[in-house]
Amino acid sequence: MRRNGVPNVLLRAAARGSFWTRLSFIVMGTGCIRYKQYVRGLIYLVSQIGFFFFFKNFAFPYLSKFNTLGTTTQVKVWNEELQIFQRFPGDNSMLILLYSVLSLAVTVVFLFIWYANVRDAWLAQESLRQGRKLSGFREDLRSLTHERFHITLLSMPMLTLVLFTLLPIIFMILIAFTNFDADHQPPGNLFTWVGMTNVTDIFLGNEIKTHTFFGLLGWTIVWAILATFTNYILGMLLAVGINSKLVKLKQVWRTCFIIAIAIPQFVSLLLISRALEPAGAVNVLLQKLGLISAPLPFLLNPTLARIVVVVVNMWIGIPYTMMTFSGVLMNIPGELYESAEIDGAGPLRRFTSITLPYMIFVTAPATITTFVTNFNNFNVIYLLTAGGPFSLDYYQAGKTDLLVTWLYKLTVNRNDYSLASTIGIFIFILVGSCSLLVYNRTGAVRKEDQFQ
Repeated sequence: MRRNGVPNVLLRAAARGSFWTRLSFIVMGTGCIRYKQYVRGLIYLVSQIGFFFFFKNFAFPYLSKFNTLGTTTQVKVWNEELQIFQRFPGDNSMLILLYSVLSLAVTVVFLFIWYANVRDAWLAQESLRQGRKLSGFREDLRSLTHERFHITLLSMPMLTLVLFTLLPIIFMILIAFTNFDADHQPPGNLFTWVGMTNVTDIFLGNEIKTHTFFGLLGWTIVWAILATFTNYILGMLLAVGINSKLVKLKQVWRTCFIIAIAIPQFVSLLLISRALEPAGAVNVLLQKLGLISAPLPFLLNPTLARIVVVVVNMWIGIPYTMMTFSGVLMNIPGELYESAEIDGAGPLRRFTSITLPYMIFVTAPATITTFVTNFNNFNVIYLLTAGGPFSLDYYQAGKTDLLVTWLYKLTVNRNDYSLASTIGIFIFILVGSCSLLVYNRTGAVRKEDQFQ
């Protein structure tokens, strides 16, 4: 147990604290007020009073129903006198779960403040016993702009991170253990806890959902690998070619590719999608040239549609990769190439021994980010094929759907929030664990102080 750890401080304050320090366990701020840290003590006292009213008037009504997520549904009753239906409100499972998570988060914050109150009372008592001067409120404020400025600087980002990232993740995880779907829409129809039912439906229990999940998981992995490394390799070769001494007008070539990516991505995808339809520009042109007698099913054949999305993603992604590699190539020291050329190394040798290792070292973290982005690449798939062609073998999904687009369809089209949350959790675990594992094994991390 650490000397200043939380359990140690609480035990010391309870065992060896004065009456006022021990009273701080029950009435917050009393120890600080007794030791003339009035502003700090009043802040703790007001925090306790505020939390009491918050818990009594807001948190408790929701937390008391957290185990059932509500029992009383909204009803409509015909009023003979008024000749209208009257609504009598009931519980709302969504609000119960949402506000319960919020209430628990506020409770955790309050427990931290409560601990700080006991710690400050104990430290004030010990400081006075040892003859040290206690810091006042002005000194505390001044420290927040000097030696503890990092706390001031990071407090707002951390608050927004908790409110808009951590709490929604917790809420989504909890939704995965309920039956919140199209048949359980509060307040008319409440949803409740179902344990691991959604997980077993995906992996074992429901045949069509299991088939859909593993089918889309396989395609998502194949898509992410192809989309990442086709852009990576071809973008690298394009950048090397443009930066070659044999190529003239380098700025003109770079400008051409910049213009290609200056058009908003969704515009390009929608135009390409329309052009590849049976009556679209591509099929019409091929028929007029006599190359085909009937329209090609670019977006209607599963295999062809998957090839199309990979090729179109190359058209969209290669210019970005080319620009990244161009920046890397411009920063490779020219002396390395000159030394290698003097030693008799040819172009291929210089590329494999200098250019390629340098680019891989610098771009490895960005490549991992690109892989994660492609794993969850909603835009290319949804705007180009909308997940189609659709299949009766899949549950609310098509042959080009990724897990993330399937999740979107389940949420928006089917209101199957519990199943969608379960898929979201799996995506988070898979992508997060693989990204951390691969990132920590890259040379950019393991040899960051060695590469010159």
